[in-house]
Amino acid sequence: MRFEGIYTPIITPFRDDFSIDRDGFACMVEHLVATGVHGIVLAGTTGEYYAQTTDERVAMMKLAKDVLGNRLPLVVGVGALRTEDAIEYARHAKLAGADCLLLGSPYYAMPTERELAQHVLAVDREANLPTMLYNYPARTGAMMGPDFLDRVGRSPNFCAIKESSGDLNQLHRLARDYPHIQLCCGMDDQALEFFAWGARSWVCAGSNFLPTEHIALYEACVAEGDFVVGRRIMSAMLPLMRTLEQCGKFVQCIKHGCAVAGLPAGPVRKPLRGLCKEEKRELETVIRVLKTTIARITSQDQKEAANVVALDARGV
Repeated sequence: MRFEGIYTPIITPFRDDFSIDRDGFACMVEHLVATGVHGIVLAGTTGEYYAQTTDERVAMMKLAKDVLGNRLPLVVGVGALRTEDAIEYARHAKLAGADCLLLGSPYYAMPTERELAQHVLAVDREANLPTMLYNYPARTGAMMGPDFLDRVGRSPNFCAIKESSGDLNQLHRLARDYPHIQLCCGMDDQALEFFAWGARSWVCAGSNFLPTEHIALYEACVAEGDFVVGRRIMSAMLPLMRTLEQCGKFVQCIKHGCAVAGLPAGPVRKPLRGLCKEEKRELETVIRVLKTTIARITSQDQKEAANVVALDARGV
């Protein structure tokens, strides 16, 4: 399986009573398809999978596939504390028609690299599906380093890795030493660096409510190879990325961004709590400036491209 473009880790809309808003979720899927993202990731951190029951997670797999059909690739997160549970989620994902699994380290357990390799290989043996690994040591306490990568690289199903460690040495290691594992950006404020090192996909939560802007960065850097424009777009996006990473309320910010865009989001589930009024105002200002700035950049870029085409047509 090849990963190209923007993959959105879709939110799970909730009603005021914290039940899952199935109609709202379907609306989110249609929104993402219409705005041109290249794939959808279900049951990622942004989707609050950790706050859902087993029955809810399985039901969401079926719902996502029913609504999405074959219009875009569906990646389903099967992370769990116990290997046996991750295997069971993987079985359900396969039955639901998932195109790919997303599999990270069991949080809190902090397995060694060898133990972690045994964990993901056990899931692979049962599911036998393309799998995107998810390296996020800040949340799980475990790093997918060389020992792990050497062991899991024996299975062709581990075709990609969402790299979210924030360690540029890890980025370099993956790009140089493990080219057979597709490099996917999982650290938003390093997207430009990932693209420079050959990544061709980006799993980015902000694309729930700013898909056009995230696609613009991907197209500039990957499709066009224009890192001059890419740096301008990235510079405009950095205030949002800093807000998301530094405020300590990542999921809350994503959901409020969706609400500002008129999309169904609802509250976050406990133990998280929503943003205060000041935090909402700050985020709204950042979003407004970002959209205006990137619209200006892309418009200017399009005009310059049109001028070049016109000059070529005239033989100038």
